Amino acid sequence: MQIVDGTRARSILALIALAVVVACGGDAASGVTPVSSTDAPPSVASANVAVAATVGIALTFDATKSGAAFSAGGPLTYSVVFSGSPNGLVASGGTITGKPATTGTIQATITATDALGRSASDRFAIVTFESSLGTPTLPTPMFPYDDAGAPLPPHFVAVVGGVSVASMDNTPSTNPITNAGATLGRVLFYDPRLSVNDANSCGSCHRQSIGFGDALPFSVGFGGALTPRHSPGLANTRFYKRGRFFLDERAASLEAQALEPIQNAREMGMSLDALAIKLSVTPYYPALFTAAFGTPAITSDRIAAALAQFTRSLVSGGSRYDRAFDATGVPNFASTLTAQEIQGEQIFRRSGCVTCHVGVAQVGDAVHVTGLDLASVDSGAGSGAFKAPSLRNVAVRPRFMHDGRFTTLDQVIDFYDSGVQPSPALDARLKAPDGSPLRLRLTVAERAALVAFLGALTDSTFLTAPRFSNPFAPPNVGPVPGVGVLIQGNRFNPADIVVQPGAIVSFTNVDNDSHSATFDQAAVVGTPVFTSGTRTVQMPTSLGAYTYHCSIHAAMRGTVIVGR
Repeated sequence: MQIVDGTRARSILALIALAVVVACGGDAASGVTPVSSTDAPPSVASANVAVAATVGIALTFDATKSGAAFSAGGPLTYSVVFSGSPNGLVASGGTITGKPATTGTIQATITATDALGRSASDRFAIVTFESSLGTPTLPTPMFPYDDAGAPLPPHFVAVVGGVSVASMDNTPSTNPITNAGATLGRVLFYDPRLSVNDANSCGSCHRQSIGFGDALPFSVGFGGALTPRHSPGLANTRFYKRGRFFLDERAASLEAQALEPIQNAREMGMSLDALAIKLSVTPYYPALFTAAFGTPAITSDRIAAALAQFTRSLVSGGSRYDRAFDATGVPNFASTLTAQEIQGEQIFRRSGCVTCHVGVAQVGDAVHVTGLDLASVDSGAGSGAFKAPSLRNVAVRPRFMHDGRFTTLDQVIDFYDSGVQPSPALDARLKAPDGSPLRLRLTVAERAALVAFLGALTDSTFLTAPRFSNPFAPPNVGPVPGVGVLIQGNRFNPADIVVQPGAIVSFTNVDNDSHSATFDQAAVVGTPVFTSGTRTVQMPTSLGAYTYHCSIHAAMRGTVIVGR
């Protein structure tokens, strides 16, 4: 054995160590030239974009892009760190693996380091989606939404009683309704991806079958929390001349309003930055944004514009009341309404309802203190003032007022007839000449006529129009013969139907599983729990929307609209 002196031994060991470092750093066993300080330091050559993942599904992602993510003058080592909880993911070198545990967006940073300790980093998002999400089904060509393809009803344009509905249009010149823009807005409106846990959409609280309102007094947000106010119907929101939105008018425009529920901690819980990233990795959105705005860029302003376009397209003007008007705005109520409904229309005008619900669309004109309480618990826009939605389709809404306290139109009419409280800021139109709350003193027959007239404002075509419907809903496989609902695949099909007063509705269960059609209103006796066959339900003669659910599978819900 040859003995090597200490100095020489140390030199040999240093060379061996350098070779090992270079080999490990470059993932090469030999033939690597040592890195010199004159060589280029690491830099990002091809940045990672956001990555889509699915809850419970294994993910493997090479953040080095097979070495192409960074450039450098020599071999590199890689490391990845996560910002916050890694959500079930781990990293080894530049590769990320694991099964994401929950929905959400996390940030990952990959760092490339050379043998001299010089480094460069690239930060990107990993977006995890719920596994049960669907994709929208859209027609070709797309549905018409713009004024050329879906013109306003002629009597909305005509001047009737000194005012035209069209004159109250709040559409800004910078965001006109386009077919592509409203199509994108429709998809966004119904997409649960807009909520932090992929559970809630705008359509969760604004259901088409009940006039784009909610059956509950307060809507349920993504985490189970309740909204502080009732969700109003959205029909004819385009025709609010003041152009401000929410019941307290806190949003300066419909565009501004559209973004608030998304960010609200009770409702959808998403940050706008996280939402833009989330939509960018959703396959169908880049093309929809390109069609609407010319480029695939996804921004909060574009999201707001598209949602506003779709919401403004929700024009309801096809009720029996509407069909009484000719193109010049002259009505012939006897041609479409019953004698009782005509009497109700006269009472509606005579009692002063038209001073707050203006025009032939009965849209709100401003915020008002209506004297619901002597002392307002909710100050609203100030002193308990709130904005009123259009009365179109009011008869199918299960709840009324800003807090959803009334459940029938009879209760609403009783309140305005004899229940208005002497609130300090009570609207002058609800005061008698002596300053006390106005009392209408309607007879039983007059109240019934007023309720009948409000029922004539139901636009069944609007409530079932495909262009306003949920594009994520599975296609109908066809109802059973007659007025019927098929129970199949743990869903009601169709879930929402329109029937005549007193109709018999059949529910046919082909699942061979326990289901029921349990109605939320005491006026309707639903079916028992049954596993097969057909059960029938007698609907009331009173117009309105009657919601039902399966007592075994709570997610199964529907609505039977009793109308004419």
